[in-house]
Amino acid sequence: MRGRTILFSEMTPAPEWEDRFNVWYDDEHIPIRVGLRGFQSSQRYVRPDRNYLAVYEMDTLQALKTVAYQAIKNNPSPETAWMLKNVTGFTRYLCEEISIAGDTSPAGIETRVLYPVWFKVPPERLADFDAWYEQDHVPLLLECPEWRCVRRFNVTDGVPGDYNRLALHYLDDESALASPAREKARNTPWRNRISAEPWFKGVYDVFAKVGERQLPPL
Repeated sequence: MRGRTILFSEMTPAPEWEDRFNVWYDDEHIPIRVGLRGFQSSQRYVRPDRNYLAVYEMDTLQALKTVAYQAIKNNPSPETAWMLKNVTGFTRYLCEEISIAGDTSPAGIETRVLYPVWFKVPPERLADFDAWYEQDHVPLLLECPEWRCVRRFNVTDGVPGDYNRLALHYLDDESALASPAREKARNTPWRNRISAEPWFKGVYDVFAKVGERQLPPL
């Protein structure tokens, strides 16, 4: 159900064909992909502004290089071609997991809220940034019972943002973002020091889970 690599993809449909978009995504776009070798699952989310996200879980990036996947990508159905031409807000990022903390069971990523955090970290600052996030920041966040799991990724490729680090925070409830644990995590000496550097500009989103996780057919 959880792979070591993800495809993080966002699209925004127009209001007048949002229902059609959701049917296409649930009944065509995801099933045809999670049925391919190397795909583990896919889960959809949405922001209040109707921006939709799908997180595909894969074994490795090789899942996107198979003959079967390339055939699907290069020969879209008429409905897929129409959707990809007309959606806005498109993003596509490929990310490889570098750590996981908290509830590492399947339930740990089956939460109602997904909180992605993106950073572009200078190469010479990656070691300090990664150590701060994993040794200082994440343990304090996980003191909140609703903060179930944190997965960190190296961003290998993607558009439109130029990021190299992604953290996916899995929350039982959005109220975790206002918890004392998060306040504590955002006010440590290490965090105060690193956040004063000019490159420290995180990009944050909050998504609500949509539907159930789709798995490969038996």
